[in-house]
Amino acid sequence: MQYSFWQYLLLSLATFAYVGLLTPLMRRIAISINAVDKPNSDRKTQKEAVPYLGGAAIAIGILFASYFALAYSDLTKNNIASATSVLLPATILGIMGLIDDLRGLEPWPRLIMQTVVGILVSLILIITNTIGTPTGEIFFDFFFTTVWIVGLCNSINFFDNIDGGASGTVLFSSVFIFVIAFISGQIMVSALSIVVVGATAGFLIWNRPPAKIYMGDAGALFLGVVMGVLTIKLDPNIQPNWLSLSIPFFLIAVPILDTSVAVTSRLSRNLSPFTPGRDHLSHRLMRLGLDRKKAVFTLWASSAFFGLSATIIYVSKLQFLAPLFLSIWVGLFIFFIRIPHSD
Repeated sequence: MQYSFWQYLLLSLATFAYVGLLTPLMRRIAISINAVDKPNSDRKTQKEAVPYLGGAAIAIGILFASYFALAYSDLTKNNIASATSVLLPATILGIMGLIDDLRGLEPWPRLIMQTVVGILVSLILIITNTIGTPTGEIFFDFFFTTVWIVGLCNSINFFDNIDGGASGTVLFSSVFIFVIAFISGQIMVSALSIVVVGATAGFLIWNRPPAKIYMGDAGALFLGVVMGVLTIKLDPNIQPNWLSLSIPFFLIAVPILDTSVAVTSRLSRNLSPFTPGRDHLSHRLMRLGLDRKKAVFTLWASSAFFGLSATIIYVSKLQFLAPLFLSIWVGLFIFFIRIPHSD
């Protein structure tokens, strides 16, 4: 069964309204239990305490909308299993992120849990033969899928360092995932990606600069799993195989760029990659003279550019475009890494 663009749009708008109304409620709960991010270090960009628990609103909205859509459309065991294979691991890591937001967890236990979830998700994708662009070797599919999911969890978590940065970037990435999935007739990927569009847009009402609430680790890790699985499940079905493999990279190019710049900067200073600091893209843009709003708009525009790049590659199937866009990404990496850090 195929669904029209307008049906997907209605699903996204319903999710947008639901999360948009739920987020201020979660904000009040966060304030009541003192679950707030205080500006208690130099790396904090806000001037006053900002509540957490926005990630809970995103997760609840995505879960509710996804299963409601399944119940309304085609409630079969296969579809329920397919959706749950994405949403259950995302929920598990979201709960771990919530605990981290409320009580604080050390980096290594978090990384171990992310790896365990990444391994389980990879096994499910391989067993169910739902990897969009397999390499043809089970070991490499398993290894790269696990690394991709764990990496995206950390990338989106790292990228959540400025008002609206992570939520807006995930929004743009999800839009282009939906476009490619919709054109290619991939129902499950289309439905879940458009739900993510609605959820992040509804949250962004309250998270845009100046943010009234943060998604926290709960939202970043939940979205990390969802986006990781969506990009892995997405099947561009274009040849050669490496051209298909380039599309997921460009869809998430900006969070990957942010993580690459921050980790390279920290390692060059003999610091742990998990050491907090003002060495992310947003911080470097502000050191160039941009204010917070202009910095986050620049990040959104960059995400839209690379998402559009992935779509152009998919539609045109021109092989020279992937190296061209990759060279732009590398150029941005060199540009940002040369901006001095302030730590």
